[in-house]
Amino acid sequence: MNLLRKILFPFAILYGFITSIRNFLFDKGILKSYSFDIPIIAVGNLSVGGTGKTPQIEYLIRLLSPNYKVATLSRGYKRQSKGFILADSTSNAEILGDEPFQFFKKFNNIQVAVDADRKNGIEQLLSQTEKPDSSDSEQAKQIILLDDAFQHRKVKAGFYILLTSYGDLYSDDFMLPTGNLRERKCGAKRANVVIVTKCPATLSIDEQNNIKTKLKLISTQELYFSCIEYDEFIFSEDKMMKVEEVRNVDKLLLAGIAKPDPFFRYLQGEKDECLIYSDHYHFTEKDLLEIGNKAQNKIIITTEKDFVRLKGRIPKEQLFYLPIRSSFLFATENFDKTITNYVGNSTRNC
Repeated sequence: MNLLRKILFPFAILYGFITSIRNFLFDKGILKSYSFDIPIIAVGNLSVGGTGKTPQIEYLIRLLSPNYKVATLSRGYKRQSKGFILADSTSNAEILGDEPFQFFKKFNNIQVAVDADRKNGIEQLLSQTEKPDSSDSEQAKQIILLDDAFQHRKVKAGFYILLTSYGDLYSDDFMLPTGNLRERKCGAKRANVVIVTKCPATLSIDEQNNIKTKLKLISTQELYFSCIEYDEFIFSEDKMMKVEEVRNVDKLLLAGIAKPDPFFRYLQGEKDECLIYSDHYHFTEKDLLEIGNKAQNKIIITTEKDFVRLKGRIPKEQLFYLPIRSSFLFATENFDKTITNYVGNSTRNC
Protein backbone atom coordinates (compact mmCIF):
# COMPACT_ATOMS: atom_id res chain seq x y z
CA MET A 1 0.00 0.00 0.00
CA ASN A 2 1.60 3.32 -1.03
CA LEU A 3 1.88 6.32 1.31
CA LEU A 4 -1.00 8.28 -0.25
CA ARG A 5 -3.40 5.36 0.16
CA LYS A 6 -2.35 5.03 3.80
CA ILE A 7 -3.00 8.73 4.36
CA LEU A 8 -6.49 8.31 2.85
CA PHE A 9 -7.34 5.47 5.27
CA PRO A 10 -9.91 7.57 7.25
CA PHE A 11 -11.80 8.25 4.01
CA ALA A 12 -11.89 4.51 3.29
CA ILE A 13 -13.53 3.95 6.70
CA LEU A 14 -16.08 6.68 5.92
CA TYR A 15 -16.76 5.30 2.44
CA GLY A 16 -17.24 1.81 3.85
CA PHE A 17 -19.69 3.18 6.42
CA ILE A 18 -21.72 5.01 3.74
CA THR A 19 -21.95 1.98 1.44
CA SER A 20 -22.89 -0.23 4.40
CA ILE A 21 -25.76 2.09 5.33
CA ARG A 22 -26.94 2.05 1.72
CA ASN A 23 -26.87 -1.75 1.59
CA PHE A 24 -28.68 -1.94 4.96
CA LEU A 25 -31.47 0.28 3.62
CA PHE A 26 -31.89 -1.93 0.55
CA ASP A 27 -31.72 -5.11 2.65
CA LYS A 28 -34.51 -3.85 4.92
CA GLY A 29 -36.68 -2.60 2.05
CA ILE A 30 -36.41 1.06 3.11
CA LEU A 31 -34.85 1.75 -0.28
CA LYS A 32 -36.86 -0.10 -2.90
CA SER A 33 -35.46 -2.75 -5.21
CA TYR A 34 -37.44 -3.66 -8.34
CA SER A 35 -37.75 -7.18 -9.71
CA PHE A 36 -39.09 -8.35 -13.06
CA ASP A 37 -40.95 -11.34 -14.51
CA ILE A 38 -37.97 -12.59 -16.54
CA PRO A 39 -34.63 -14.20 -15.64
CA ILE A 40 -32.03 -11.51 -14.93
CA ILE A 41 -28.39 -12.39 -14.30
CA ALA A 42 -26.09 -9.71 -12.86
CA VAL A 43 -22.34 -10.01 -13.34
CA GLY A 44 -20.06 -7.78 -11.31
CA ASN A 45 -17.35 -7.45 -8.71
CA LEU A 46 -16.53 -5.80 -5.40
CA SER A 47 -13.40 -4.13 -6.74
CA VAL A 48 -12.78 -1.49 -9.37
CA GLY A 49 -12.19 -3.09 -12.77
CA GLY A 50 -9.88 -5.75 -14.09
CA THR A 51 -11.75 -8.92 -13.07
CA GLY A 52 -12.77 -10.09 -16.55
CA LYS A 53 -16.44 -9.13 -16.72
CA THR A 54 -16.48 -8.82 -20.51
CA PRO A 55 -15.28 -12.37 -21.30
CA GLN A 56 -17.62 -13.72 -18.60
CA ILE A 57 -20.62 -11.95 -20.16
CA GLU A 58 -19.56 -13.36 -23.52
CA TYR A 59 -19.40 -16.86 -21.99
CA LEU A 60 -23.01 -16.47 -20.83
CA ILE A 61 -24.07 -15.20 -24.26
CA ARG A 62 -22.57 -18.26 -25.92
CA LEU A 63 -24.19 -20.54 -23.36
CA LEU A 64 -27.69 -19.06 -23.49
CA SER A 65 -28.28 -17.42 -26.88
CA PRO A 66 -28.79 -20.65 -28.85
CA ASN A 67 -31.96 -21.37 -26.81
CA TYR A 68 -33.14 -18.05 -25.43
CA LYS A 69 -33.67 -14.44 -26.43
CA VAL A 70 -30.70 -12.73 -24.77
CA ALA A 71 -30.17 -9.01 -24.13
CA THR A 72 -27.19 -7.35 -22.45
CA LEU A 73 -27.66 -4.14 -20.48
CA SER A 74 -24.60 -2.09 -19.55
CA ARG A 75 -24.02 1.38 -18.19
CA GLY A 76 -21.91 2.19 -21.23
CA TYR A 77 -18.90 3.51 -19.34
CA LYS A 78 -17.34 6.64 -20.88
CA ARG A 79 -19.80 6.68 -23.79
CA GLN A 80 -20.52 10.04 -25.39
CA SER A 81 -24.29 9.71 -25.08
CA LYS A 82 -26.93 9.61 -22.36
CA GLY A 83 -30.07 7.71 -21.49
CA PHE A 84 -31.31 4.45 -22.94
CA ILE A 85 -29.91 3.34 -26.29
CA LEU A 86 -30.60 0.08 -28.09
CA ALA A 87 -27.76 -0.81 -30.46
CA ASP A 88 -28.47 -0.76 -34.18
CA SER A 89 -26.58 -0.36 -37.45
CA THR A 90 -25.83 3.32 -36.68
CA SER A 91 -24.20 2.56 -33.33
CA ASN A 92 -20.50 2.86 -32.58
CA ALA A 93 -18.16 2.71 -29.57
CA GLU A 94 -18.65 6.41 -28.83
CA ILE A 95 -22.42 5.96 -28.56
CA LEU A 96 -22.50 2.64 -26.71
CA GLY A 97 -19.14 2.43 -24.94
CA ASP A 98 -16.44 0.01 -26.03
CA GLU A 99 -17.61 -3.17 -24.27
CA PRO A 100 -21.30 -3.00 -25.31
CA PHE A 101 -20.23 -2.19 -28.88
CA GLN A 102 -17.95 -5.22 -28.79
CA PHE A 103 -20.96 -7.39 -27.78
CA PHE A 104 -23.01 -5.87 -30.60
CA LYS A 105 -20.40 -6.49 -33.30
CA LYS A 106 -19.57 -9.97 -32.08
CA PHE A 107 -23.03 -11.47 -31.51
CA ASN A 108 -25.70 -10.79 -34.13
CA ASN A 109 -28.41 -12.83 -32.39
CA ILE A 110 -28.77 -10.73 -29.21
CA GLN A 111 -29.98 -7.28 -28.19
CA VAL A 112 -27.43 -4.86 -26.75
CA ALA A 113 -28.57 -1.86 -24.73
CA VAL A 114 -27.02 0.77 -22.49
CA ASP A 115 -28.56 2.81 -19.69
CA ALA A 116 -27.04 4.06 -16.43
CA ASP A 117 -30.48 3.53 -14.87
CA ARG A 118 -30.76 -0.25 -15.07
CA LYS A 119 -34.43 -0.25 -14.01
CA ASN A 120 -35.34 2.07 -16.86
CA GLY A 121 -33.13 0.07 -19.23
CA ILE A 122 -34.94 -3.17 -18.39
CA GLU A 123 -38.34 -1.50 -18.78
CA GLN A 124 -37.29 -0.13 -22.16
CA LEU A 125 -36.07 -3.54 -23.32
CA LEU A 126 -39.34 -5.14 -22.26
CA SER A 127 -41.32 -2.49 -24.12
CA GLN A 128 -39.67 -3.18 -27.47
CA THR A 129 -42.05 -4.17 -30.25
CA GLU A 130 -40.47 -7.60 -30.71
CA LYS A 131 -41.82 -9.13 -27.51
CA PRO A 132 -41.22 -12.76 -26.55
CA ASP A 133 -43.85 -15.23 -27.64
CA SER A 134 -46.48 -15.82 -24.95
CA SER A 135 -46.04 -19.59 -25.18
CA ASP A 136 -44.08 -21.52 -22.59
CA SER A 137 -41.36 -22.63 -24.99
CA GLU A 138 -37.84 -21.90 -23.80
CA GLN A 139 -36.99 -20.39 -27.16
CA ALA A 140 -39.47 -17.61 -26.40
CA LYS A 141 -38.07 -16.79 -22.97
CA GLN A 142 -36.16 -13.54 -22.66
CA ILE A 143 -33.05 -13.18 -20.49
CA ILE A 144 -31.25 -9.99 -19.54
CA LEU A 145 -27.57 -10.02 -18.60
CA LEU A 146 -26.65 -7.02 -16.44
CA ASP A 147 -23.04 -6.02 -16.99
CA ASP A 148 -21.17 -4.59 -13.96
CA ALA A 149 -24.31 -4.34 -11.83
CA PHE A 150 -23.43 -5.99 -8.52
CA GLN A 151 -23.78 -2.66 -6.68
CA HIS A 152 -26.82 -1.52 -8.70
CA ARG A 153 -29.32 -2.48 -6.03
CA LYS A 154 -32.26 -0.56 -7.44
CA VAL A 155 -32.79 -3.68 -9.56
CA LYS A 156 -32.99 -7.04 -7.82
CA ALA A 157 -31.60 -9.62 -10.21
CA GLY A 158 -32.63 -13.22 -9.93
CA PHE A 159 -29.04 -14.49 -10.04
CA TYR A 160 -25.74 -12.84 -9.09
CA ILE A 161 -22.27 -13.80 -10.35
CA LEU A 162 -19.41 -12.18 -8.45
CA LEU A 163 -15.94 -12.09 -10.02
CA THR A 164 -12.64 -11.69 -8.19
CA SER A 165 -9.17 -11.87 -9.74
CA TYR A 166 -6.76 -14.62 -8.73
CA GLY A 167 -3.97 -12.12 -8.08
CA ASP A 168 -6.21 -9.58 -6.35
CA LEU A 169 -8.84 -11.37 -4.25
CA TYR A 170 -11.46 -9.18 -2.60
CA SER A 171 -10.62 -10.92 0.69
CA ASP A 172 -7.12 -9.36 0.55
CA ASP A 173 -8.34 -5.89 -0.42
CA PHE A 174 -9.70 -2.83 1.38
CA MET A 175 -12.21 -0.06 0.73
CA LEU A 176 -11.56 2.81 -1.65
CA PRO A 177 -9.49 4.96 -1.68
CA THR A 178 -7.05 2.97 0.48
CA GLY A 179 -7.82 -0.20 -1.49
CA ASN A 180 -9.94 -0.97 -4.56
CA LEU A 181 -13.22 -2.21 -3.04
CA ARG A 182 -16.48 -0.49 -3.92
CA GLU A 183 -18.19 -1.93 -0.85
CA ARG A 184 -17.30 -4.01 2.19
CA LYS A 185 -16.30 -7.65 1.70
CA CYS A 186 -19.51 -8.88 3.35
CA GLY A 187 -21.36 -7.71 0.21
CA ALA A 188 -20.08 -10.91 -1.42
CA LYS A 189 -22.83 -12.79 0.44
CA ARG A 190 -25.34 -11.52 -2.13
CA ALA A 191 -23.70 -13.66 -4.82
CA ASN A 192 -25.08 -17.01 -5.90
CA VAL A 193 -21.82 -17.89 -7.62
CA VAL A 194 -18.29 -16.60 -7.04
CA ILE A 195 -15.73 -17.02 -9.82
CA VAL A 196 -12.01 -16.55 -9.24
CA THR A 197 -10.86 -15.30 -12.63
CA LYS A 198 -7.50 -15.08 -14.40
CA CYS A 199 -6.17 -18.17 -12.63
CA PRO A 200 -3.04 -19.98 -13.83
CA ALA A 201 -3.91 -23.12 -15.76
CA THR A 202 -1.83 -25.12 -13.26
CA LEU A 203 -3.80 -24.05 -10.18
CA SER A 204 -3.50 -26.85 -7.63
CA ILE A 205 -6.23 -28.35 -5.44
CA ASP A 206 -4.41 -27.12 -2.33
CA GLU A 207 -4.37 -23.56 -3.68
CA GLN A 208 -8.05 -23.78 -4.57
CA ASN A 209 -8.85 -24.85 -1.03
CA ASN A 210 -6.70 -22.05 0.35
CA ILE A 211 -8.58 -19.48 -1.74
CA LYS A 212 -11.93 -20.94 -0.68
CA THR A 213 -10.92 -20.53 2.96
CA LYS A 214 -9.87 -16.91 2.34
CA LEU A 215 -13.14 -15.98 0.62
CA LYS A 216 -15.29 -17.32 3.49
CA LEU A 217 -18.23 -18.30 1.31
CA ILE A 218 -21.58 -19.22 2.80
CA SER A 219 -22.99 -22.73 2.34
CA THR A 220 -25.39 -21.81 -0.48
CA GLN A 221 -22.69 -20.26 -2.70
CA GLU A 222 -20.85 -22.09 -5.47
CA LEU A 223 -17.19 -21.38 -6.20
CA TYR A 224 -15.51 -21.75 -9.60
CA PHE A 225 -12.07 -21.01 -11.04
CA SER A 226 -11.52 -19.67 -14.54
CA CYS A 227 -8.65 -18.54 -16.72
CA ILE A 228 -8.25 -16.33 -19.77
CA GLU A 229 -7.60 -18.19 -23.00
CA TYR A 230 -5.92 -16.25 -25.80
CA ASP A 231 -6.82 -17.03 -29.39
CA GLU A 232 -4.30 -18.67 -31.70
CA PHE A 233 -5.01 -16.02 -34.32
CA ILE A 234 -5.01 -12.24 -34.52
CA PHE A 235 -7.62 -10.51 -36.69
CA SER A 236 -7.95 -7.32 -38.73
CA GLU A 237 -11.10 -6.15 -40.50
CA ASP A 238 -10.52 -8.59 -43.33
CA LYS A 239 -7.54 -10.76 -42.45
CA MET A 240 -6.31 -13.25 -39.87
CA MET A 241 -2.80 -14.37 -38.95
CA LYS A 242 -1.44 -17.03 -36.60
CA VAL A 243 0.02 -15.66 -33.38
CA GLU A 244 3.05 -17.91 -33.83
CA GLU A 245 3.75 -16.21 -37.17
CA VAL A 246 3.85 -12.72 -35.65
CA ARG A 247 5.28 -13.35 -32.18
CA ASN A 248 8.87 -12.82 -33.37
CA VAL A 249 8.00 -10.16 -35.94
CA ASP A 250 8.70 -6.52 -34.96
CA LYS A 251 5.36 -4.98 -34.00
CA LEU A 252 3.69 -2.41 -31.78
CA LEU A 253 1.50 -3.69 -28.93
CA LEU A 254 -1.18 -1.38 -27.59
CA ALA A 255 -3.62 -1.80 -24.69
CA GLY A 256 -6.11 0.47 -22.94
CA ILE A 257 -7.41 -2.06 -20.42
CA ALA A 258 -7.00 -2.71 -16.70
CA LYS A 259 -4.06 -5.00 -15.92
CA PRO A 260 -2.67 -5.48 -19.48
CA ASP A 261 0.53 -7.35 -18.54
CA PRO A 262 -0.72 -10.86 -19.51
CA PHE A 263 -1.76 -9.53 -22.94
CA PHE A 264 1.72 -8.17 -23.53
CA ARG A 265 3.46 -11.30 -22.23
CA TYR A 266 1.48 -13.50 -24.62
CA LEU A 267 2.52 -11.54 -27.70
CA GLN A 268 5.72 -9.66 -26.97
CA GLY A 269 8.96 -10.26 -28.80
CA GLU A 270 12.37 -8.88 -27.87
CA LYS A 271 12.13 -5.73 -29.99
CA ASP A 272 8.43 -4.97 -29.57
CA GLU A 273 7.32 -1.71 -28.03
CA CYS A 274 4.30 -1.61 -25.73
CA LEU A 275 1.98 1.37 -25.36
CA ILE A 276 -0.20 1.39 -22.25
CA TYR A 277 -3.28 3.57 -21.83
CA SER A 278 -5.87 3.76 -19.07
CA ASP A 279 -8.93 1.50 -19.14
CA HIS A 280 -11.64 2.63 -21.61
CA TYR A 281 -9.21 5.26 -22.91
CA HIS A 282 -10.50 7.77 -25.47
CA PHE A 283 -7.83 8.02 -28.16
CA THR A 284 -7.19 11.58 -29.36
CA GLU A 285 -5.77 12.65 -32.70
CA LYS A 286 -2.49 13.34 -30.91
CA ASP A 287 -2.48 9.76 -29.63
CA LEU A 288 -3.11 8.41 -33.11
CA LEU A 289 -0.21 10.46 -34.46
CA GLU A 290 2.07 9.06 -31.75
CA ILE A 291 0.91 5.52 -32.45
CA GLY A 292 1.53 5.97 -36.18
CA ASN A 293 5.01 7.41 -35.60
CA LYS A 294 6.01 4.57 -33.30
CA ALA A 295 4.53 1.86 -35.50
CA GLN A 296 5.86 3.14 -38.85
CA ASN A 297 5.20 0.16 -41.15
CA LYS A 298 4.88 -2.41 -38.37
CA ILE A 299 1.64 -4.15 -37.57
CA ILE A 300 -0.22 -2.97 -34.47
CA ILE A 301 -1.86 -5.55 -32.22
CA THR A 302 -4.35 -4.42 -29.61
CA THR A 303 -7.12 -5.85 -27.49
CA GLU A 304 -10.58 -6.52 -28.86
CA LYS A 305 -12.00 -3.76 -26.67
CA ASP A 306 -9.47 -1.22 -27.97
CA PHE A 307 -9.95 -2.40 -31.55
CA VAL A 308 -13.58 -1.23 -31.64
CA ARG A 309 -12.40 2.27 -30.69
CA LEU A 310 -9.46 2.35 -33.11
CA LYS A 311 -11.12 0.73 -36.12
CA GLY A 312 -11.35 3.23 -38.98
CA ARG A 313 -8.79 5.53 -37.36
CA ILE A 314 -5.71 3.41 -38.13
CA PRO A 315 -5.11 1.80 -41.56
CA LYS A 316 -6.99 -1.50 -41.58
CA GLU A 317 -4.06 -3.44 -43.06
CA GLN A 318 -1.98 -2.41 -40.02
CA LEU A 319 -4.43 -2.86 -37.11
CA PHE A 320 -5.10 -6.29 -35.56
CA TYR A 321 -6.70 -7.52 -32.35
CA LEU A 322 -6.30 -10.61 -30.20
CA PRO A 323 -9.57 -12.22 -29.01
CA ILE A 324 -9.82 -13.78 -25.56
CA ARG A 325 -12.25 -16.16 -23.86
CA SER A 326 -13.09 -17.09 -20.31
CA SER A 327 -12.62 -20.80 -19.66
CA PHE A 328 -13.30 -22.78 -16.48
CA LEU A 329 -10.47 -24.85 -15.08
CA PHE A 330 -12.83 -27.38 -13.54
CA ALA A 331 -16.55 -28.16 -13.28
CA THR A 332 -17.61 -26.38 -16.46
CA GLU A 333 -20.68 -28.61 -16.77
CA ASN A 334 -21.68 -27.83 -13.19
CA PHE A 335 -21.53 -24.09 -13.85
CA ASP A 336 -23.48 -24.39 -17.10
CA LYS A 337 -26.11 -26.51 -15.36
CA THR A 338 -26.44 -24.01 -12.51
CA ILE A 339 -27.11 -21.21 -14.98
CA THR A 340 -29.46 -23.12 -17.27
CA ASN A 341 -31.38 -24.49 -14.28
CA TYR A 342 -31.91 -20.97 -12.96
CA VAL A 343 -33.05 -19.72 -16.35
CA GLY A 344 -35.25 -22.73 -17.04
CA ASN A 345 -36.93 -22.66 -13.64
CA SER A 346 -37.20 -18.93 -13.16
CA THR A 347 -40.44 -17.18 -13.96
CA ARG A 348 -39.97 -14.29 -11.56
CA ASN A 349 -36.99 -12.73 -9.80
CA CYS A 350 -37.64 -12.48 -6.10
